[in-house]
Amino acid sequence: NAARICQVYANKHRFATLYDRNRRIPVYSAYKYERGPGDRYDSWFVEPQLIKQTYRKDMASEDSIKKDYKITSQTIGQSQAIDQDYRDALGLDRGHLCPSGHQTGNDNKWATFTLTNIVPQDMVFNQGTWHDYEEITMPQKTQGCDTTYVITGAVPGNTNIANGRVNVPSYIWSAACCLKGKKPIRAWGVIAKNERSQNRVKTLDLAELENRLAQLYKRGGVTLFKNAC
Repeated sequence: NAARICQVYANKHRFATLYDRNRRIPVYSAYKYERGPGDRYDSWFVEPQLIKQTYRKDMASEDSIKKDYKITSQTIGQSQAIDQDYRDALGLDRGHLCPSGHQTGNDNKWATFTLTNIVPQDMVFNQGTWHDYEEITMPQKTQGCDTTYVITGAVPGNTNIANGRVNVPSYIWSAACCLKGKKPIRAWGVIAKNERSQNRVKTLDLAELENRLAQLYKRGGVTLFKNAC
């Protein structure tokens, strides 16, 4: 029951997400890595089109959707996670798959603050080894790249929050494809357990990550980038 979302903010496409409506977490978000200045947003959006396809394309706050379409938070929550789901999630952060730190300018950064781009992520992991990968390793590995495409995803786990509404992933993974001009020059992947202690971020080549994901998702094969980047 997955939904393909073109994440639209301020009437412009920002990034893409494949969203699992049953588990109420993204399968992955895909974006262009463009690290730059801008502010963090202090609130959270939801996706109107998951509620009803005829609703607006732009992400919006729960309050504005409730007001505009005369619906309740409960109705919104039938198709996706809502703010209330995360309020009592002790020890868990709202973990971005497409992080605001990998975008530039307020609009691109703010667009990442949609709950369809969020998974329950262990707080220590999110603020520790995963933060280091996003903010230290990625800038190092993308040196010399004119364009870098990224896919970051979550493997569903066996636990949930919000009375079983929202799945807590067992693993978080990411893959990147680096281009010089239009020519791919390198690709890599990482994977880590979404837990407090055993959360080392392991670097793999792209094929290794795809094989690992095929095992974890119990699928025949996983291809992250066309022509292996």
